[in-house]
Amino acid sequence: MFSLFYGLWKYLFSKTEFHVLILGIDKAGKTTLLEKLKSLYSNLEGLPPDRIVPTVGLNIGRIEASNAKLVFWDLGGQVGLRTIWEKYYEEAHAIIYVIDAACPSSFEHSKSALEKVLRHEDLRGAPLLILANKQDLPGAVSVEELARYLDLKELDERLYMFQAVSAYDGTGVKFAIEWLVEVMERSKRTEVLRIRTGGAGHV
Repeated sequence: MFSLFYGLWKYLFSKTEFHVLILGIDKAGKTTLLEKLKSLYSNLEGLPPDRIVPTVGLNIGRIEASNAKLVFWDLGGQVGLRTIWEKYYEEAHAIIYVIDAACPSSFEHSKSALEKVLRHEDLRGAPLLILANKQDLPGAVSVEELARYLDLKELDERLYMFQAVSAYDGTGVKFAIEWLVEVMERSKRTEVLRIRTGGAGHV
């Protein structure tokens, strides 16, 4: 009987764990975002931006937000490293796609990389958070301008949002993460992954 009550208690009160990909071309600010998330949501002090180097492979970060556990996979954005992105698609609950809003010359490259991500079958239905990053810099375009430029056609029924942020000073980051947790909790993809793994709290 004790084990039954313990199991019920654990089911009701354990926090759901979500896996989130942080993608984008190189120099978009992905690792700066991950380090800012660590400092905003945990006692861990993230690396200062001047000590962050380009990611070769994978950085992992864990936080707790809005009664959920989030595991972030920050993947290197250089052209030669993007082939490893696909290895993480199947287990991902959502995508954060980071774009350097202060560098319009990179938009076309960012757009084509994102369209390739969205076409991949293993990410079907995964909610998408597009961050117009580096809003602290002069010349950063607004989120509305970026959305018009990207003009994404691959979104079908996917839940998505554009958000203006600064991974450097944290502007807009918490709002974006709260939205992401809320949509992951009601996403059909989360239900599919939960059934696949047979888990209640860990999906």
